[in-house]
Amino acid sequence: MEETRTTAIVLAAGQGKRMQSSVHKQYLLIKGKPVLYYSLKAFEESIIDDIVLVVGEGEEDFCRKEILDKYGFRKIRAVVCGGKERYHSVAYGIRTINWKCEYIFIHDGARPFIDHEIIKRAFAAVKQFKACVVGMPVKDTIKIADEKGFVANTPDRSLIWQIQTPQVFKRQLIAAAYEKLLAEEKDLLAEGVKVTDDAMVVEYFMSVPVKLVQGSYQNIKITTPEDLKIAEIFV
Repeated sequence: MEETRTTAIVLAAGQGKRMQSSVHKQYLLIKGKPVLYYSLKAFEESIIDDIVLVVGEGEEDFCRKEILDKYGFRKIRAVVCGGKERYHSVAYGIRTINWKCEYIFIHDGARPFIDHEIIKRAFAAVKQFKACVVGMPVKDTIKIADEKGFVANTPDRSLIWQIQTPQVFKRQLIAAAYEKLLAEEKDLLAEGVKVTDDAMVVEYFMSVPVKLVQGSYQNIKITTPEDLKIAEIFV
């Protein structure tokens, strides 16, 4: 039986302006190690075969020295420069994959608490459904606001999920979706369409249903200084 190969694209090109720090959030330390280290370690020790690390412009050599070499990651097959927006970075990461690969995991490097069980659940789902995203049901009641800041409606909480990463897709599906996005980018911007995650690109351009997969409430994204304090507790 032919081996199924997987590649994880780990995004570490963000500036993290809400962290109120001169150091990009993916390089801030949790218990002496960079935020980025933890997600790379999880993929390194998982079923994933190869990793593409997408970093900020001019940070390639720094990452090779301070992340790859320092911690001995062996599955990182390419370090590439990201783009202006998150979706540009994802597209560049996908285009970098010139090796055999059937499924692509896309993960935010600022989510350090991805674990093996989440990866395995997502892999099982993508093999069945071709597209899946990790997330968790919301705990709080959600209100939809109108333009004036009043409550417009209250959706059924049982149907609402907070979306996380990784988001996982059949390679041909996500590659085609992102090429369509880049081709129509100007029109989408003119229409006010904002691309916030990878599943949205597949939903919009490919009309493929995306399966929700249970993640973890600990799978937080490091966005504010408070998140870093929570991360210290989790570690």
